[in-house]
Amino acid sequence: MHELSIIAGLMETVEALAREHKAKEVTGIRIRVGALSGVVAELLDSAFDIYKKGTIAENAALEIVKVPFKIRCKACGAETERDDFQFACAACDSADLELVQGTELVLERIEMDSDEPEK
Repeated sequence: MHELSIIAGLMETVEALAREHKAKEVTGIRIRVGALSGVVAELLDSAFDIYKKGTIAENAALEIVKVPFKIRCKACGAETERDDFQFACAACDSADLELVQGTELVLERIEMDSDEPEK
């Protein structure tokens, strides 16, 4: 389950940012997971629940935003958001495509309680 190693890396980043901002607690984390990222969102969630115990994010909620994949047709220029894994243009049925989104795995936001004033 490589989701556990992904969460381990995520938690290193979260803990470093929490230290940097002198946070008392991390209360929320939001990540974006592309449909073609090779990551199973449900396994990420389970790994997070296991890994966060005893950390500054022990009570944090993990929000996972699932990102569908989007393709751009090189033949006609149409952009199509897909969730059915059909790699063909919806407008002209061409297979000459460019992937626009859907492979990302991005830490989007960390919410934390801190004594430091907001900037």
